[in-house]
Amino acid sequence: MAQIDYIILFAYFFVLLSMGVWGYMRIKSSADFYTAGGKLPWWLSGISHHVSGYSGAVFVAYAAIAYTHGFTLYIWWALSISIAMVGTTFIIAPRWARLRSKLKIQSPTEYLALRYNLPTQQVMAWSGVIIKIFDVGAKWAAIGILLNAFTGLSFTHGILLAGTVSMIYITIGGLWADVINDLASFIIQFVAGITLLVMVLLKLGDGVSGIFTMWDRLPESHAQPFNSPYTLGFAIAYMVIAFFSYSGGTWHLATRFISSPSGSEAKKAATLSMLMYLIWPLVLFFPMFAAPIFLKDLADPTQSYALIAMEFLPHGLVGLLLASMFGNTLAMTAADANTISAVITRDILPILYKKMSLFNDKKMLLIARITTFAFVLVTIIIAFQSKHFGGVFGLIISWFAALVGPTAVPMILGLLPAFKYSDSKAALLSIFGGLLTFILLKSFATVSLAVDVSLPIIVSMIIYVGWGLIFRNVKPEAENMLKALNEDE
Repeated sequence: MAQIDYIILFAYFFVLLSMGVWGYMRIKSSADFYTAGGKLPWWLSGISHHVSGYSGAVFVAYAAIAYTHGFTLYIWWALSISIAMVGTTFIIAPRWARLRSKLKIQSPTEYLALRYNLPTQQVMAWSGVIIKIFDVGAKWAAIGILLNAFTGLSFTHGILLAGTVSMIYITIGGLWADVINDLASFIIQFVAGITLLVMVLLKLGDGVSGIFTMWDRLPESHAQPFNSPYTLGFAIAYMVIAFFSYSGGTWHLATRFISSPSGSEAKKAATLSMLMYLIWPLVLFFPMFAAPIFLKDLADPTQSYALIAMEFLPHGLVGLLLASMFGNTLAMTAADANTISAVITRDILPILYKKMSLFNDKKMLLIARITTFAFVLVTIIIAFQSKHFGGVFGLIISWFAALVGPTAVPMILGLLPAFKYSDSKAALLSIFGGLLTFILLKSFATVSLAVDVSLPIIVSMIIYVGWGLIFRNVKPEAENMLKALNEDE
């Protein structure tokens, strides 16, 4: 990069820290720290939900897939998420906001003690925290790769730089700092993304028609909607996982809805995010699809997006693009840290240390910041070991996607009256059944990617729904809670 690019990148670091200070001034309690006091505007919540759904890993692992397999990436990733979010928008998102307004929850797992029981809540809380450690570790690894490609900074130093900045601004600024970073990152990404699209089209030489004629210059399989191993079966499997994940099974995405003022506002936020997934990735990923035309036979396809950006973007915008990807990653990891801290502080620590229930707002806010700091530190350590888990893609797809399902099934379906008969036993058995399936697949089976990703969640769903249909146990308090979630106050 040129000197101006480095100046812009480091200027963005200071902007991030100033966002943390700005958020700090708005925070008076743990409710402000974790849920913005339930005052998050729908448009900001929607943008944040969208931006929080992908990070620098998209520009590393997914860029490599676009380089090697083409348009199928949009079909199984962005389009699948957009379709899955139809259910999120109309069924799930409003219920999260109503949980906060009616039960005063601050974490996604807080309601589970009432819906099931305390042991079930603790199992889900602990499982989710452990799973998220791997997911966030993958995102630090991705930003380490990006910084290395753009700046030459070593993988280790890149992770330490990103982690330290994130650790500071989210620890002091909470959710407010995070969502403002999401907004800033998207604005920057929009400018850089449109510019890179135009530059690539100019280089192709066919004008706007190059969007369609470019595919003739690529391998025939790159224009296909499905390109093995990313088959129709894999896309359907990913869509099912995306429904549970983007509905709130990925906890920081639930926080965007929880922080909305009402159910109707949460529905608007989900609608905006859904439409952004349908449209924006087509712009953002076009240069990735075109990369094989300009960068032939790359030894490391994970660097394709970084290389094509440096090839076509003018100086200044390269730094701006890296800042946006950096901001995306930090926003997503910071959102995870904020939400995991909420789960630890609200749902785990009070069980381990009973006197916490007597703490005032000032002490709870201090504990919130300490747990946030500690979580980020652990994920940075995991990032250094990412190669042992199959690299960035292995951590995100093979580990996180397969593991998130078993814990997300009882969390998301537990919000719906249709599954009121699925009790705590159904929830626990579905979690353990899904995790056992994952372990067996990793240890003994050689299966397709679609089966590897989807089987754990399928087993969890069968156990959860089947138990409820057979035994039909209903907890009166849970039934009353589910009825209360049907409409806003």
